[in-house]
Amino acid sequence: MVPVDVLGVRRRAVNEEIVVLLLDPDAELVVPIVVGPREAGAIAMGQSGIPAPRPLAHDVMSSILDALGCDLHSVEIVALRDGVFHAELVLDTGARLDARASDAIALAVRRDAVVLCSAEVVALAGVEVVSPSQLEDIDRFRDFLRTVSPEDFTNPQV
Repeated sequence: MVPVDVLGVRRRAVNEEIVVLLLDPDAELVVPIVVGPREAGAIAMGQSGIPAPRPLAHDVMSSILDALGCDLHSVEIVALRDGVFHAELVLDTGARLDARASDAIALAVRRDAVVLCSAEVVALAGVEVVSPSQLEDIDRFRDFLRTVSPEDFTNPQV
């Protein structure tokens, strides 16, 4: 398992899917997990610390943990099967509970719990992170390709 940062929730421009982005900083890979609009809202609210007018399901789960006197040790994204991410809630008692990845992440951001991801899942679903300097290089290369002609490559001295 590798620790990942919950970067936040984004809407993909291509197909309007909503994804939560998990960053593996060591591998420089981002794992996008498609989530529903309610789960996306719950994750975003949890990250921003904005309370809902009435408790959301993830707020209730957090309150239940408090009432039981236990805490969420970590969230583990354990598998990717048939395009579905599977997660487990790991309590400080050692108990492990099966959970949807989106729900687990929404609870983790409320409890400041560590989010871990299977190295296999990162390898399967991870997308390379592109730095701003790499984007600039790509833009310069595209500009070059738009203006280059075959004559630019001929060298009369050879």
